[in-house]
Amino acid sequence: MSLQWLALTSPTTTMSSRRHFLHTVLGTSAAAAFAADSKLTAKGENIQFGLVTYMWASDWDLPTLIKNCEAAQVLGVELRIDHAHKVSTALTAAERAAVRKQFEDSPVDLLSMGTNFEFHSPKEDELKKNIDGAKQYIKLCHDLGASGVKVKPNALPKEVPVEKTLAQIGKALAELGDYALGFGQEIRLEVHGKETCELPNIKTIMDAADRDNVRVCWNSNDDDLKGAGLAANFAMVKDRLGHTVHIRGVNQSAYPLDQLAKLLVEADYEGTVCLEAHKLPAGDRVAALAEQRELFMNLVTEARKGVRE
Repeated sequence: MSLQWLALTSPTTTMSSRRHFLHTVLGTSAAAAFAADSKLTAKGENIQFGLVTYMWASDWDLPTLIKNCEAAQVLGVELRIDHAHKVSTALTAAERAAVRKQFEDSPVDLLSMGTNFEFHSPKEDELKKNIDGAKQYIKLCHDLGASGVKVKPNALPKEVPVEKTLAQIGKALAELGDYALGFGQEIRLEVHGKETCELPNIKTIMDAADRDNVRVCWNSNDDDLKGAGLAANFAMVKDRLGHTVHIRGVNQSAYPLDQLAKLLVEADYEGTVCLEAHKLPAGDRVAALAEQRELFMNLVTEARKGVRE
């Protein structure tokens, strides 16, 4: 499913199509919940579940990845670079077309490339190297039919005033956002890094970036609970969320994912919540992936029962 599809889906969707959406995307239990509660809010109906290929899919080649995601009904993926899928800027034009066709011939949507480009270095050559690298991946995502590139803030150099570094990161993101416009791409700033992951710092970076297509990739960090708490920290960036959100394993973490699901529903979030688990499951990974989808989408359904228009 694409961003174009999301743009065409509105809260005025008929009850019939909502039931179809729940059945095909959210799963059987969510469809049953809808039938049991006709007052289920339309908010959150466009939340989908996907996968970041870190850990759980790092050793799957591309055909295996697509096959396994389809089997688990996890229909959106963010590809981490340097994994067994071997999708990188080294691909030729013909190879890029072949990768794109594999996704187009399947129900699985390529959401993004998950890169490690960072923009905090006080060394100009290092900063330029990261900006130029991210631009190459913007072009790659365009060629592959994806909709965005994930980047990250990663550190605050001790020898540089914090405000200067945050402004520098924002300026780099603005440059990438301007470049990405020509390729129809979203720049997704993962909430990441020691200190930089704190939401007041993310907000400062985003204020400096000030581009509509530079967005926040919520990352479900323990730091989200600091200060005034999850809801207050979420509120700092909820209007700037991109089309991907990261979570850990639903039953592998103490993070309050039920609260996050409620916040996403209240914000009427439209995008894909992607599993980026840090621990491999025991046994069948495809079955475990399907279970993760069911567990999280059940949280979304419960949230939609309690949130009104």
